[in-house]
Amino acid sequence: MRHPSVSRARVAAISAGLVLALGAAACGPEDNDAKGAGGDSTPHKGGTLTVLNSEAQTDFDPARLYTSGGGNVPSLVFRTLTTRNRENGAAGSKVVPDLATDTGRPNKDATVWTYTLKKGLKYEDGTAITSADIKYGIERSFAAELSGGAPYLRDWLVGAADYQGPYKDKKGLSAIETPDSRTIVFHLNKPEGEFPYLATQTQFTPVPKAKDTGTKYEEHPVSSGPYRVVSNENDGEYLVLERNTHWSAATDSERKAYPDKIDVRSGLDSSVINQRLSASQGADAAAVTTDTNLGPAELAKVSGDKKLAARVGTGHFGYTNYIAFNPTVKPFNNVKVRQAISYAIDRSSVVNAAGGSALAEAATTFLPNQKSFGYTPYDLFPAGATGNAAKAKELLSEAGYKNGLTVTLTHSNAKDFETSPEIATAIQDALKKAGITVKLQGLEDNDYRDKIHSVKTEPGFFLAHWGADWPSGGPFLAPIFDGRQIVKNGANFNNGLLNDTSVNDEIDAINKLTDLDAAAKRWGALDKKIGEQALTVPLFHPVYKRLVGSDIKNVVISDWTGVLDISQVAVK
Repeated sequence: MRHPSVSRARVAAISAGLVLALGAAACGPEDNDAKGAGGDSTPHKGGTLTVLNSEAQTDFDPARLYTSGGGNVPSLVFRTLTTRNRENGAAGSKVVPDLATDTGRPNKDATVWTYTLKKGLKYEDGTAITSADIKYGIERSFAAELSGGAPYLRDWLVGAADYQGPYKDKKGLSAIETPDSRTIVFHLNKPEGEFPYLATQTQFTPVPKAKDTGTKYEEHPVSSGPYRVVSNENDGEYLVLERNTHWSAATDSERKAYPDKIDVRSGLDSSVINQRLSASQGADAAAVTTDTNLGPAELAKVSGDKKLAARVGTGHFGYTNYIAFNPTVKPFNNVKVRQAISYAIDRSSVVNAAGGSALAEAATTFLPNQKSFGYTPYDLFPAGATGNAAKAKELLSEAGYKNGLTVTLTHSNAKDFETSPEIATAIQDALKKAGITVKLQGLEDNDYRDKIHSVKTEPGFFLAHWGADWPSGGPFLAPIFDGRQIVKNGANFNNGLLNDTSVNDEIDAINKLTDLDAAAKRWGALDKKIGEQALTVPLFHPVYKRLVGSDIKNVVISDWTGVLDISQVAVK
């Protein structure tokens, strides 16, 4: 998965490839002037917005994208049944209606969800958007040649486990009913109170069957949003979007759609992106990035310039970097060894290795420190700011290692300031004070991901991270700690191989709740309960610091994505 800023979002998947990172209330630029540097701070329609990115917006097909809240650039073209609330900070972590009139109407046990489409919805060619188009869009996401999207629908929909998509199976999914052109009904295998969150994924984008060109659809997908694709070169490396004249703001209260044109250029070096945004010359004055952070050195330079500092947006995304243990590997099968390491960690040095306190926040909980996740503060193995070596030694002695022990820590060689050598070295130095000698095993990123996500090769002690598919404890805790999600012959993310009936049962019980605030409190309590087993050591939540061009106005950064929402930006 990749960082949400790029296009995907379950960081583990990032481990497998995406999403990214972060934690408290997000805000606009540092001086809270989210209007931009122009003389007139009021956002106006018109102009061209330039997007400067390092990674291309590949697989620009709603079936293939793995996004959080519908993604950033994708959500300009693809509307879904629900979407994220486009507001700053915590308010932006709420799910709101998009194509639908509400966030969904569940039956009594949340196994059936019904949606009604708004009136007057149209594609870029002026034809009406129907419930059958949404059903078809979901069905085509099951086709093998269009794989890549979030996996939930195959698990959640009745009879969907072996469905091969509409190209091979013309009958379609009986679990999705469309009794009329504006109504769509979903039948689920089990209660899912968070279905409204799932309905923000791009797989819920309407696709007109007559316009479906299979694997070539990404070259010109039919727009349901405020912009249409007029050019897509080199698989998303160069994207040009222009207004969809049939989009109506009357049916879309979330997207502002100020610019007339959006020019997305990717494949750029991150340092070049930040240099161009800093200089803001020519078209770059009206430029943003959706995937490039300021690094420690760049941030130090920017912080010394008041005008530049005023153009830095700060954001938090539900993401945690942590140490993972495999308790089937000695000595990590001994809970006291895991507890000792938890006490020995020097989070100050880890935060410094991640770029400093401006770019990382120390973590003692697995869940991110945001209300929507159910964040419940706890510190079960208090290490203080710099580690508790004495307590660690005491536990090691109780575990039979009074003379210390030697262990191997597996990490990635990728320079990501998350699972990379800098973090591993900080841990190595801290544990040495407690009598634990740490040998470092650095692997190339692909080898690292393959090794830690295979039950057969998973090491006993390694660096990992996880990010949210949506801002809730469900997609954060279940993939990592639900024993029924252990994958023995594929990509496994339940690193601790935990299969605790009481944990599994509580996950099921929370999933039945449609009151998301009540569910959040239960997720927080479950996080603490799991934490008592010391299967992970939370280290830090990343913080996003990103520059915008000098002419950019209306910067909105929600706690859902942690990054500037491109649908709100104005350049005039």
